Amino acid sequence: MVLDFLLQVWTDNHDREAIVWRDEAYTYGWLIERFGDWKRTLENEKIARTSVTVLEADFSPNAVALFFALLDHNCILVPLTASVKAKRDEFVSIAQGEFSFAIGDRDFVSIKRLSYTAEHPLYTQLRNNGHPGIVLFSSGSTGESKAAVHDMVPLLDKFKQRRPSLRTIAFLLYDHIGGVNTMLHTLSNAGCIITVRERHPDVVLEAIEKYKAELLPTSPTFLNLVLMTEAYKRHDLSSLKTISYGTEPMPEFTLRRFHELFPRLNLQQTYGLSELGILRSKSKDANSLWVKIGGEGFETRVVDGTLQIKARSAMLGYLNAPSPFTEDGWFNTGDVVEVDGDHIRFLGRKSEVINIGGEKVYPAEVESVIEELPSIAQAVVYGEKNAITGSIVCADVTPSAAAAQLDHKEVISSIKQHCRDRLQKYKVPVKVKIVTESHYTERFKKSRR
Repeated sequence: MVLDFLLQVWTDNHDREAIVWRDEAYTYGWLIERFGDWKRTLENEKIARTSVTVLEADFSPNAVALFFALLDHNCILVPLTASVKAKRDEFVSIAQGEFSFAIGDRDFVSIKRLSYTAEHPLYTQLRNNGHPGIVLFSSGSTGESKAAVHDMVPLLDKFKQRRPSLRTIAFLLYDHIGGVNTMLHTLSNAGCIITVRERHPDVVLEAIEKYKAELLPTSPTFLNLVLMTEAYKRHDLSSLKTISYGTEPMPEFTLRRFHELFPRLNLQQTYGLSELGILRSKSKDANSLWVKIGGEGFETRVVDGTLQIKARSAMLGYLNAPSPFTEDGWFNTGDVVEVDGDHIRFLGRKSEVINIGGEKVYPAEVESVIEELPSIAQAVVYGEKNAITGSIVCADVTPSAAAAQLDHKEVISSIKQHCRDRLQKYKVPVKVKIVTESHYTERFKKSRR
């Protein structure tokens, strides 16, 4: 059976903590028992094997146990969180959801039969293979969200190789490839998933201190928020061994500052996509943005400066878009990179590059320079059309608490001067706007225009 290796790990670690939720610990023995309860419930509720099941939840004991019971039932899972509430009905329709399992704040589960019949050819392919599947929606920040269909068998394969057992914060969302990877990695190595009520710097760091977390998988945007709020000064983070970061380019200043504050921490850059899964990675060192990615089951190449990947765990395809793979199976990630031997450095998304009279500007580079200023908490850089140069560089900036009372003209002037000192002329923002609203999405990624 596809989950045999996992169940063996759980059995061998019966008395160890598997999940911490709402200040209560749940052991692997509890997880095995609840997994069995859910298997019986699926039979009693006449949930047909291979059904498309919408799982509306965040990390909780039932959300974890039910996830694996549905896989064992050969269902096709569609995890959704509150972060996509506005698109919930659209996503259920695209996925052709046949059953809904909604898990509330108190971990109660309601089951409903939905009106759709799942007949997509990709589902037929899964059913013919007798394999469970999962549907993951992209963030859709630059257009319509795409629904990637995965065969869970190759996605699970890499977790058969045992890794260190770590107490891990469940920061990345339950319906995100990073969140799924966190859960599978932690539970296949007898680690402990530590859940948080909200993903606020003080709440997350308090959980690290209270439950002795060793691993925090997160995003550069969240790490910048930790610096901005100075939450690290209010909590004991001595148990933390590794911070893994991904989902977007890391600003050099943020990485450098974190390394200065926590020189003993392993700061590990990760890389993955909804369409491919998470690749193994190794940074040159904790203070470097250069990283080697790949691992067993992955091949990489760079074509015209853009990263392409071939993966054994690649999705079968999209439910609502044409196949993006080349005829020989390569996926164009859209990520522009520099290459240095076996290492690469991410510059940004090709779709976000600002073209200034033929010169390319990567928003992350300009943002990192602006955020060096102590008066700036966060910067978001984007392009605006211009009749002469094609585009101009614009920046929305949030002042730090210490600079909130400063004159806006003075702040803007200091930003432009700092950029002129540090950047080529065409990269210097022409327009700078002081803003107070949030610059990041529910997935803690910068939201650019």
